[in-house]
Amino acid sequence: MLRLTKKADYSLIALKHFASRQRAAGSDGTLSAKELSDVCGIPLPLLSKLLQKLGKTGFLVAEYGTHGGYRLARPPKQISALEVIRAIDGPIVLANCFTAGAYCGHSDRCTVKKPLRRIHDRILRLLDSVSIEDMLEDSLEEAPEELPHALIALQSAPKPAAVAGEKTDR
Repeated sequence: MLRLTKKADYSLIALKHFASRQRAAGSDGTLSAKELSDVCGIPLPLLSKLLQKLGKTGFLVAEYGTHGGYRLARPPKQISALEVIRAIDGPIVLANCFTAGAYCGHSDRCTVKKPLRRIHDRILRLLDSVSIEDMLEDSLEEAPEELPHALIALQSAPKPAAVAGEKTDR
């Protein structure tokens, strides 16, 4: 199953927040690790390590001094999700047969290697086509709409207690 690691997920969240901060009027986008941790709810020790790695890999620039912290090293439009994930997690591999030097005893009679390779390539192209700027735009478009009053009432209504002996979904 394809799944982002927490480190990659947190890195994308952090970079998106830097982009949001940078977009704010009169801000260069500089944030301290503590500020970012508080705002995003990412544990500070893990976030600090991720910010250091994002700095070493060219996504962030460290600013020193009283009002120091980190800021984006380049425009958010020029940072793709793929390059962030690769910087944090290493190569993205859908199947082991795509990695150099990997051995599979079924490769001579495999019927899904080509289709899986196409899927793998498309996933990589998709991740490469999504920038931090795109993620920021998407989240601005997803601003919660106001719920109709009837739905608000349903949302806050207490759930009925289960009747004895009745099965409940868990």
